[in-house]
Amino acid sequence: MGSIIWSLGAFVITLGILVTFHEFGHFWVARRCGVKVLTFSVGFGKPIWQRQAADGTVYQVGMIPLGGYVRMLDERVDDVPVEQRHLSFNSKSVAQRAAVIAAGPLANFILAIAVLWLMFLIGVPSVKPVIGTTTPNSIADAAGIVTPAEIVSVDNKRTADWQQVNLNLAAALGNNQVLLQTRDENNRLRDYTLDISQWRLDDSQQPTFLAIGMQPYQPEVSLELSYVAENSPAAQAGLQLRDKILEFNGTPVTDWPQTRDLIVQAPGQQVDLTIERNGEQRVISVRLGSREVNQQDIGFLGVEPTVAPYPEEYRFTQQYGVLEGLWKGAERTWELMVLSVKMIGKLVTGTVSVSNLSGPVAIAEGAGATASYGFVYFLGFLALISVNLGIINLVPLPVLDGGHLAFLAIEGARGKPVSDRVQEICYRIGGILIFALMAIAISNDILRLSQ
Repeated sequence: MGSIIWSLGAFVITLGILVTFHEFGHFWVARRCGVKVLTFSVGFGKPIWQRQAADGTVYQVGMIPLGGYVRMLDERVDDVPVEQRHLSFNSKSVAQRAAVIAAGPLANFILAIAVLWLMFLIGVPSVKPVIGTTTPNSIADAAGIVTPAEIVSVDNKRTADWQQVNLNLAAALGNNQVLLQTRDENNRLRDYTLDISQWRLDDSQQPTFLAIGMQPYQPEVSLELSYVAENSPAAQAGLQLRDKILEFNGTPVTDWPQTRDLIVQAPGQQVDLTIERNGEQRVISVRLGSREVNQQDIGFLGVEPTVAPYPEEYRFTQQYGVLEGLWKGAERTWELMVLSVKMIGKLVTGTVSVSNLSGPVAIAEGAGATASYGFVYFLGFLALISVNLGIINLVPLPVLDGGHLAFLAIEGARGKPVSDRVQEICYRIGGILIFALMAIAISNDILRLSQ
């Protein structure tokens, strides 16, 4: 319950920030173009807070935190006195109206730059993208990548961390091949060409580097216990710190994944564990616990293995000064913008499955998770969603900012606006398409929660 409240709170904060900046972009440019703004609202529905400024603009926060709007004086919907017609939106030139419409998405891009700039000023704890192993029979395995190896670049684009690897591989989706450069343990550069002609993103939601078979380096995990939970099956059976598990019901175990799988497959069963304690072997009988995960009972022991420290040479902090941080923020924002456009194209062509679309539930989970990791990670998530919001709003569907810009472009070319009837038909079609996409995204969220 606590995690749900945390995720919901992070979601409301995230959406509130994004919507406020988006609508402020429309608001600020409208005012600069001499348009009278009637209402500036963050959220829809009945206002829970409202204040009217001296200039007549009403500022409010709605009950439903799923968007916002800026209502401007417009003769097409308002009875405008003659003396105020010059203040109406429709009285402005095509260029001015286009500037007002485009200002919302632009504000989201500016927000992303500012947020990433702050993130890089604070510093982002990161790890180098070192491949520990490759998955057998995977794309990476077929390329013959020698491991361990640090990924230096993907398609000649530098990769400082796994996030950049993930983004660069996503950008290569749909190509026949991707170029990978690594640095091995002897500091030698190696070039690989990965055949991705048959690679498509499915609904597994895993990072792209995992999808093609690159497993990040993991410190060695031993079978020596570093933690025994109080009142757990392990504690009740007498297991202690630094005990080393040797056998499970007479079956020798060689690593922790094997041991974990054997435990998971025996919920509620009485098992014999052969352990080593102070150089001596002994057998301890344990009745494993049982808990339900994804509608399936799994066994648990209540212990954690000893994990070797992560090598310091693989750790680093991405931190920059004021000017370099601003440049890096702008550079990362541009990369995210380009990737977002490409991903929309890949959804249309089927290279990326529509099952990858995410709705408010997934955004809430992402906001909660990144916020729990730390402020800088939340900033990175906020920038990503802000860029996506800006790009999506520029898609030329009539109900979005991009649709309004398309109508204005036609008006500028023809010298007269698109007829109200045509616009109304387009708005209905656009509304249906948006509703269908939202339905798919929400159904994907529900399916992920039920798994």
